Amino acid sequence: MSTPAADNSVKRSIVVEAPIERAFKVFTEEFGNFKPAEHNLLRVEIAETVFEPRVGGYLYDRGVDGSECRWARVLAYEPPNRVLLSWNISPQWQIETNPDKTSEWEVRFTAETARRTRVEIEHRKLERHGEGWEGVRDGVAGDQGWPLYLRRFAELLSR
Repeated sequence: MSTPAADNSVKRSIVVEAPIERAFKVFTEEFGNFKPAEHNLLRVEIAETVFEPRVGGYLYDRGVDGSECRWARVLAYEPPNRVLLSWNISPQWQIETNPDKTSEWEVRFTAETARRTRVEIEHRKLERHGEGWEGVRDGVAGDQGWPLYLRRFAELLSR
């Protein structure tokens, strides 16, 4: 499921039993169905996670009280092959509003066969977060980071 990480980036991948178009669609349209509920920067429970499918759109959580946490911005949207997003979360696990201090994560979808797709996440430019960036790296690389997201994504696809 994983590949070695460079010092300032994290790479993880998984192969899913789904055509590339379905894998991309589920990843983007159903992101909230596999994102762990406890990964929440809001002060209230998350009602939904929204992925706006366009460059300039956001990936955000909406709380049960209507509050929003825009924790990623869509930088590239190329169905069914690729999506690139900013990571607007600081080393203190709070929203980062300065785009110069955000990292980026790219998700690539590669058809291995007509019914099998490789999904690769590369979270890079982590050093842009400044002091404490290694904690972001370790968090997204750890068992509760991208590996958990990819496992839950594969489970959702297998239903």
